[in-house]
Amino acid sequence: MEKLIVCVHKRPDALFRLICFPWAGGGTSQLAQWGKLFNDSIEVCCIRFPGRETRLEEPFAKDMTSIVNEVTNVLLKELKEKPFAFFGHSFGSYVSFAVALHLKEKYGLEPVHLFISEGHAPHSEGFRALRSLPVSDAKDEEVIARLQILGGIPSELQHNEDILKQMALTFREDFGVLQTFLFEKAEMDIPFSCDITCFYGSDDEVHDVQAWQELTSGDTSFYELPGGHFYLLEPSNQTFLMKHITRCIENAGL
Repeated sequence: MEKLIVCVHKRPDALFRLICFPWAGGGTSQLAQWGKLFNDSIEVCCIRFPGRETRLEEPFAKDMTSIVNEVTNVLLKELKEKPFAFFGHSFGSYVSFAVALHLKEKYGLEPVHLFISEGHAPHSEGFRALRSLPVSDAKDEEVIARLQILGGIPSELQHNEDILKQMALTFREDFGVLQTFLFEKAEMDIPFSCDITCFYGSDDEVHDVQAWQELTSGDTSFYELPGGHFYLLEPSNQTFLMKHITRCIENAGL
């Protein structure tokens, strides 16, 4: 459990759990720290994908199914204990959707709320275009340059060649996982009943988010926040996210 789930601020008496799924090439350091920002009613945990941090010696996941199965097998007991919500950013948004879909189809479990950050709807043209990008053939320098443009490399790591090389490898492997995921929405099938909230940065590329409305019978809302792809790392945006996510989760429990 500990190798997959990072829970820095444990709250065993919390009423809800927020499970966070990080971006491609990323680890748990940022999202796991969100736990100290929420009130006592919400326990925050972050998923640690294989091939990084304490799982550095493990092989990377090769497809979305293997990640979904691992998360489900490890978390199923906890998810049955109390209401939970998912937050995923970019690559993490697709993983969180895939896990939520599997939980609903196999176990009848559903998040009380699905928070999508910088993610195309998985059945949209935008997602199909994203999957087709030739990232696996890109050189390390090209991947790093792209991450720098997006703002995904902390300033203190900009000149650490070993870490940058590992980051490029991890990003490329995670993107390969993304390319194995395909969701075809049946015309009349609405997989979820929970509310879905989509967040995105005002300066980032336009995301195909409106089609998320087709995936739930619940409410769908959209919030544009100042900043680029990593808008969520800005303190002012974090404050907004904490307040909004808390309100949504607590209202879902009423």
